[in-house]
Amino acid sequence: MLKLFDTVALLVPHPELGLVRGQVGAVVEVYRGGEAYEVEFASDQGETYALASFKASDLLPLVHEGHAAA
Repeated sequence: MLKLFDTVALLVPHPELGLVRGQVGAVVEVYRGGEAYEVEFASDQGETYALASFKASDLLPLVHEGHAAA
């Protein structure tokens, strides 16, 4: 289950919102125990350009794993 502020990518496009498959956003609300999520999409300057709800199946969690220096 995703949690607040997790980074996600869209698995399906939403042209009505100007969003393409692979667009990256942040979870800002969790609904119905993780059945749906409110996701904010922001520019590099921090300005929100889309805010919408998506089913869990529409989102791919993105995980950053550090690696040890050689």
